[in-house]
Amino acid sequence: MFTEERLDAILQCLRQDGKVRVKNLSEQFQVTEDCIRKDLKVLENAGKLKRTYGGAILSQDYPLERDVIDRRTYNEDKKIIIAKKAAELIKDHETIFLDISTTNIKLAEILVEARKRLVVVSNMIDILQILAKSSTITPIGTGGTMYRTVNGFMGAATIEVIKQYSFDRAFIGSCGVDMVDLSITTLGVEDGLTKKAALQSSRHKYIVMERDKFYFNDSYKFAHFDDINGIITDENPDQSTMNLLDSAGITLY
Repeated sequence: MFTEERLDAILQCLRQDGKVRVKNLSEQFQVTEDCIRKDLKVLENAGKLKRTYGGAILSQDYPLERDVIDRRTYNEDKKIIIAKKAAELIKDHETIFLDISTTNIKLAEILVEARKRLVVVSNMIDILQILAKSSTITPIGTGGTMYRTVNGFMGAATIEVIKQYSFDRAFIGSCGVDMVDLSITTLGVEDGLTKKAALQSSRHKYIVMERDKFYFNDSYKFAHFDDINGIITDENPDQSTMNLLDSAGITLY
């Protein structure tokens, strides 16, 4: 098989499955793993994919650039699974932080339905509006600079408020993880620094994200695996990723 034919075949696999693994492609096309890595680099340079730890994904198909309003219904079933797992960790009379995250919107809805007695601090307006319906939850907004694309507050003023609290638990959204240097990423510096402040102010720290995000990392690294206690996801990733998480001491929920 010629190189161009193999590149086209790799893209076809990506369109079908959403991601590919170097090892599997090496076996499928009967070439070395180094050869496949070079192929993936060529395709990445052409803007066709985004390389990840051990493979690649179709970066243009991943909806990370959408506004929060657009992302609310994306993977909704998976977000509900994650939110239910997160809710089970929360105990009555705790003070928790809910970061800007469409998954945390679902978590807020579940907490209201469960009538848990909590103090909930959030920098997302959607979450505060949901919590305001509860007679057992005390919602507290951080305030700060309003960012319309996420319908929430980020930046220096927000961070100063967050620093004044001591949270029992923080639930933080992510655009993906970098399995090479074990970092957790998001789209930009303002969001990243705000998330970092929430993690530093919390005793128990969790990342809430769909399984697909184990195969994607974005531009700003706001934390590393040793900064968190666990990752709450809808489904376990592949075994090699599981092994790395276990080695890093990360609990997967």
